[in-house]
Amino acid sequence: MTPYEQVLAELPAEIVVNDKDIINGYTTDFRKKYTGESPALLRPRSTEEVASIVKLCNLHSVALVPVGGNTGYCGGATPDESGQQLLISLQRMNKIREMDADNLSITVDAGCILSEIHEAAEQENLMFPLSLGSQQSCQIGGNISTNAGGVSAVRYGITRDLVLGLEVVLPDGQVLSNLSPLRKDNRGYALHQLLIGAEGSLGIVTGASLRLFLPAASRVTAFLAINEISDLMPLLAKAQRYTGEAVTSFEYISGASLDLLFASKPELRRPIQTPSEHFVLIEAASSSPVLGLDQAIEAFFEDGMSGETIVDGVIATSEQQRQDFWNLREHIPEGEVLNGGSVKHDVSVRISDMARFIELGSDLVHRYGQGARLSVYGHVGDGNVHFNVLAPEGAESPAYLDEVSAKVSPCIYDLVAKLDGSFSAEYGLGQDKLPLDQIYGDPIKRQFMNALKNAFDPLRVMNPGKVVSGHTGTHLK
Repeated sequence: MTPYEQVLAELPAEIVVNDKDIINGYTTDFRKKYTGESPALLRPRSTEEVASIVKLCNLHSVALVPVGGNTGYCGGATPDESGQQLLISLQRMNKIREMDADNLSITVDAGCILSEIHEAAEQENLMFPLSLGSQQSCQIGGNISTNAGGVSAVRYGITRDLVLGLEVVLPDGQVLSNLSPLRKDNRGYALHQLLIGAEGSLGIVTGASLRLFLPAASRVTAFLAINEISDLMPLLAKAQRYTGEAVTSFEYISGASLDLLFASKPELRRPIQTPSEHFVLIEAASSSPVLGLDQAIEAFFEDGMSGETIVDGVIATSEQQRQDFWNLREHIPEGEVLNGGSVKHDVSVRISDMARFIELGSDLVHRYGQGARLSVYGHVGDGNVHFNVLAPEGAESPAYLDEVSAKVSPCIYDLVAKLDGSFSAEYGLGQDKLPLDQIYGDPIKRQFMNALKNAFDPLRVMNPGKVVSGHTGTHLK
């Protein structure tokens, strides 16, 4: 009997899935870049069952790979090819444990779908601000494990800023319960912060206490064409001043990104007919029933137009028009896929360096030549931009993109490093970005991360081969 068979034999049959069709739904990552194998998918119903699974895996040195909505971009939830690693899904653990409206907090199972947390908050006339394109399918445990960003980070921060406490099953099967939704708690190390962004490599998040906020009483959304890329961040600062820092989203979309989308989906409509190389989707919201934002945005718009920073723009006059604006932004990645795919660079730099990075990075791609196309977009209000390179029209994409990865990507990452930025802004490291961490990461930080991994998970059974380099963990005995 193999080690993983010993584990499966000791678990309740009701939580073990052997159906290959179901298992195969988790063995290839979202981008179809990594494919592995697994003998079984485990679906525990409680924290106690998760603890039993983890304890058994640790006892028999069997690797365990946590899976969520399978919406990640870095292969962080994909097993290796050994066929020896077990998958674990918390989709059956999807209850709202506690709603404390007066405390502006909610405590949930890690398997809750993000959109369901939104709905639970809305029923109490509150809001959970983490908002992603995949929110109908991604699970909050995955959001926490990858420290997801989202479109509202300008105002509310990223996942790390929204978590008050966690319940985590540690690699030896012990349960670290730190779910108290306190704003101030100085009882030593904030251990839950170590688990945020750890991608299941230090333990499995089974529950979370999250911050809630008052909902928007008024919201204004505008789609703008701007004159120069150098106008981008001064425009954000101006919008913040006019709205009293009520800006929740500030999304940059290059004209090239829009052109790719409209060429592939002609049924979509351009919100602005004026041609431009640079567009901004901006949204501001206020919870005050008396302090409306209409006048503030109109004054900001007029200021930008008079100073020739804003070339043209339209302010949404209905919820449908607002949704149409966001629909364009959310489908930009699809435009790349429909044009042969792209080499993706999910990077971040200081907000003050954003325009400079886009200019210098574009020059790098243009110097490479050979008809390379650029698609640049992202949550630039928090310093994050997706700087993606596509093959020329009619070119054989896979071979061309391999060449871009080999010759252009290192130059882009060198530029990010020169600007003291990050080669991984919001998708985590997974297995995809471990090579980049070896080149651009801090060796002292890597040493410290490995020390933490060894302290938490000395047998390296928790999602091995992700986040930290080391043994792949197919079987360690």
